[in-house]
Amino acid sequence: MHHLERKRRPEVSARHRNFAAKQIAAGAVLLLCAGVGWAQGSKKIAGTPAAPENQPANGQVPPTRPDPPNAPGGDDYVIGPEDVLSINVWKDPEVSGSVPVRPDGRITVPLLGDLVASGQTPSQLAADIRGKLKNYVLDPQVQVIVTEVKSHSFNVVGKVTKPGAYDLAKPTTVLDAVALAGGFQDFAKVNKVYVLRKMPDGSQKMLPFDYKQVIKGRRLGQNIELQNGDTVVVP
Repeated sequence: MHHLERKRRPEVSARHRNFAAKQIAAGAVLLLCAGVGWAQGSKKIAGTPAAPENQPANGQVPPTRPDPPNAPGGDDYVIGPEDVLSINVWKDPEVSGSVPVRPDGRITVPLLGDLVASGQTPSQLAADIRGKLKNYVLDPQVQVIVTEVKSHSFNVVGKVTKPGAYDLAKPTTVLDAVALAGGFQDFAKVNKVYVLRKMPDGSQKMLPFDYKQVIKGRRLGQNIELQNGDTVVVP
């Protein structure tokens, strides 16, 4: 009996050693996985983009607002006398406001006095105001919008429902002009409509418009875009 027990003890001892070795190996695997996970997490944190250096601390950025959808004059519109402008200077309500363009083509802006507005586009006038405001305001943000178009117009005369003068606030074709004037009256000679245009040399030019042909998709070149001072004549 004692002899048999002495033989079994080495077997038990070997089993304990194998079990302990397996536990050590498993622990090493867990430590290795934890280390990989920590390294990946560190990389994600390190790769997180930082906030831009030039962003203000309070998060406020000067707005760059587009012209409202119903703004009469776009940015390529040339300002003229009698137009009404909206001048917006960011965070400076004293300089901002609505101003009319006087018959001499000038406007009056607080701090700056009289400025020439006629002949400039809204963006050109905004740049002019911005340059002059730098003497009073740090990095001024200026926006100019034409709110009322009164310097550009065209006339529709003859056999239409509502003849008269119309503001040329946006690109307008002959068809657009006829629609604005309420359409043709009865017995109007719609194939003999024409645009009377004053030329740079002072002469006048007749530009034909055949309504029946245009609405059929023919002679589309006659459906011209009107210019300031044009007169659409419907005989």
